[in-house]
Amino acid sequence: MVATHPEVTHAVGKRKMAVARVWLKPGNGQIVINRQPMDTYLTRATSKMIVKQPLKLSELSDQLDILVNVRGGGLSGQAEAIRHGIAKAISLFDPEKRAVIKKAKLLTRDARQKERKLPGQPGARKRFQFSKR
Repeated sequence: MVATHPEVTHAVGKRKMAVARVWLKPGNGQIVINRQPMDTYLTRATSKMIVKQPLKLSELSDQLDILVNVRGGGLSGQAEAIRHGIAKAISLFDPEKRAVIKKAKLLTRDARQKERKLPGQPGARKRFQFSKR
């Protein structure tokens, strides 16, 4: 579901089990994730870099305030879900930036999911030790 308002743009990003709801509005570059500053919520530098990718590509990093609600999955999946949501929201906010974001493949949802555990085995791929005798 994607909605646009003259001042606020909303989009949803997904990755693995994480779902991120993203709101963009004109501002000074502040990113708030689950009511916490991004630096507090995301501790790894790689996660912060992933979240900022669409902003750097579109050259809007200091012109937009971003509010994010994210649930499910781990911090890595959440960071990629946030990136997906920000990319979708930027393409709605400024349609001229869509081509740049699309070329970087940030609008495509990564559909890979965890494989289910199989019956009679300890995991999806792992097997119990084989004993010939």
